[in-house]
Amino acid sequence: MSQTARTRILCDVDFERDGMQTGYLRLFHSSHASAYGFLPIPIVVIRNGEGPTALFVSGNHGDEYEGQVALANLVQALKPEQIRGRVIILPTANYPAAMAGNRVSPVDNLNLNRIFPGDPDGSVTQQIAWFISEQLIPRADLVCDLHSGGSSLLYTPCALTGRTADPALYERQLAALKAFGAPLAYVQGRAQGQGGNQTLGGIAERHGIPSLGTELGGAGAVSREGLAIAERGVRNLLVHLGILPPEARIAAPETRIVGLGGQDHFVYAEEPGLFEPLVELGEAVRAGQPAALLHTPETPWKPPLEHRFPIDGLVLCKRQPGRSQRGDCLFVLGGALPG
Repeated sequence: MSQTARTRILCDVDFERDGMQTGYLRLFHSSHASAYGFLPIPIVVIRNGEGPTALFVSGNHGDEYEGQVALANLVQALKPEQIRGRVIILPTANYPAAMAGNRVSPVDNLNLNRIFPGDPDGSVTQQIAWFISEQLIPRADLVCDLHSGGSSLLYTPCALTGRTADPALYERQLAALKAFGAPLAYVQGRAQGQGGNQTLGGIAERHGIPSLGTELGGAGAVSREGLAIAERGVRNLLVHLGILPPEARIAAPETRIVGLGGQDHFVYAEEPGLFEPLVELGEAVRAGQPAALLHTPETPWKPPLEHRFPIDGLVLCKRQPGRSQRGDCLFVLGGALPG
């Protein structure tokens, strides 16, 4: 990776100016269709005097929509005179992927949430990751990265955070998780199957800044339930930070928190086939319980391959498309909260 510390992206907004500013991160990208053009990544900064800073991000994956709608609505509703401090909003972080409705960028085929901290001299997605890592996250007192299941997964709407080695940071993350107010949340261990420490949340934690995320639905659509949880959650985080006053808090249920550990929390397709789930989202399951059948209609005399759950847990997530390949994730389980 290049050691150049300075980003090549130009930013239209002044982070220290009061009021509402809207503009773009101008990522210059020369293509066949636009030799001298730039990719206009929208950014909004709302500031009113000194105080804490919240950084809200969505569109990290372009086919995850609840967060993008929630942050667009927040931009419409939030006024500088209502707050104390600063709110930075990046609603389509991976702008090319968001415009394409795709998990990864159509420009360089990279997954933004797997390449942090990025590279200031790298490809388009690497430059976006570097700008977020070095220009936005260090300004924040709390980072919230809104995700959903995208096109291939469907989640029970939930919030999440990481289990950090720093006890004080972990306590701050748990407090923010509870303040967000999702009915269900999980704590993950940043295992490699979950992106390791190369995610946006992982890089925030490496900066020592509390972070949390969400999984608000999926299936390449907008869930009304997930959207409502996101809109309530971002406002309650602003109250939690003291950016909005206490009376702005929206009543929320007590959050049930489960754990998400290593590979035994995942069920993967062992062979290609048509995925028949045998359980639904939110169900409690037992180790050894049948989870899914993979059928081969092209060879109908071949019996379906049964998959079983490796541990006791709660079904957080399941695969959305029927046609599956070996290695596709079929289910994700929440288990006991890490100690």
